[in-house]
Amino acid sequence: MTNIFDELKERKLIKQVVFEDDLRDMLSKEKVSFYVGFDPTADSLHVGHFATLLLASRLQKAGHKPYILVGGGTGMIGDPSGRSDMRPMMTKEQVQHNVECIKKQCEKFVSFEGENGAVLVNNADWLANLNYIDFIREVGVNLSVNKMLSYECFKQRYERGLSFLEFNYMPMQAYDFYHLFKTYGVKLEVGGDDQWANMLEGADLIRRKLQKPAFAMTFPLLTKADGSKMGKSAGGAIWLDASKTSPIDMYQFFRNIDDSLVEQELRMFTYLPLEQIIELTQYKDERINKAKEILAYEIVKIVHGEQIANETMQKVKASFAGDENNMPTIEVNAGDIGTVLDLIVKYGEAKSNGEARRLVDGRAIKINDRVVDQYFDNLPEKADGSFVFHKGKKLHIKVIVKWI
Repeated sequence: MTNIFDELKERKLIKQVVFEDDLRDMLSKEKVSFYVGFDPTADSLHVGHFATLLLASRLQKAGHKPYILVGGGTGMIGDPSGRSDMRPMMTKEQVQHNVECIKKQCEKFVSFEGENGAVLVNNADWLANLNYIDFIREVGVNLSVNKMLSYECFKQRYERGLSFLEFNYMPMQAYDFYHLFKTYGVKLEVGGDDQWANMLEGADLIRRKLQKPAFAMTFPLLTKADGSKMGKSAGGAIWLDASKTSPIDMYQFFRNIDDSLVEQELRMFTYLPLEQIIELTQYKDERINKAKEILAYEIVKIVHGEQIANETMQKVKASFAGDENNMPTIEVNAGDIGTVLDLIVKYGEAKSNGEARRLVDGRAIKINDRVVDQYFDNLPEKADGSFVFHKGKKLHIKVIVKWI
């Protein structure tokens, strides 16, 4: 059996581990059932979840069996980890809708066929029917409040106000691991490093109640260049659903990442051999752009398929070459574009009017061949029914105007 633990270590995809030597030995000698979990906080997973799915895929390719847990139960509570405020409460109908959407997405990344085919489970199936008194007698007696409050995920919220609702999240996730261990023989939980405390409690609960070993393993969180977490709650999410983030937007996002992130994301988000990644990222000049193009292409290929990836790359190259017939195209209502600032904020990846103004000041915005130098330019070109919007040297979009 492939020694996947050493491979993950070499790719720098392991952050923290419970009983590292024992886990490494177990993964090298036997087929291990493991689980990853996703709470249905939206109707699509995002690129932060993509990292988890790829880690599950790597473990499965090495012979291990994944259980994909969709948190129909825990999603009713909301994980306080990494949050400065309480998550919005969702209705049962919203949660169930999101569960179904996420199930379909997971099927694209792990195989559900064969001896080690993935199994989808929903923790609402066991959490929703729990009697609360029985639950706290069975689980609560094994969890230390002092220990729970010492974790960073609770420390941050404790000072600002941690609801009793959210305080129940950790015991519930711990119970998930306990239930999967008893029911399916799941010995390992895998997830992002922000889940470390929840995972520790689950492994510890199994050891306390069943006197059997259980393991947890986290990978480094995906971060932006400023060190902030990349995900839905942090803003600027890159969704796996093409209707929420188009393949072109996904490609351009990763094509334009900071140079310092390229190697980490190639290691995390592609199946390219490590030797090739090291070769691609050895340069500190404009040659690093080739690595970014490969990163963007590989991610779109995994998420949306090879055909879409090829079409996306062709369109992006066409936009650089000025080929209007093949560049990315959007259709907009003329009434939605009052001035050039509206265009820059809505379609030019500017986060605010202030950022849009700075782009105009820097002469980075062109409409067709005209450099825009007025903040409130009312875009006379839109009267022709279409124009090409340029932001710097990297973003070129054909805009088709509809008069509704």
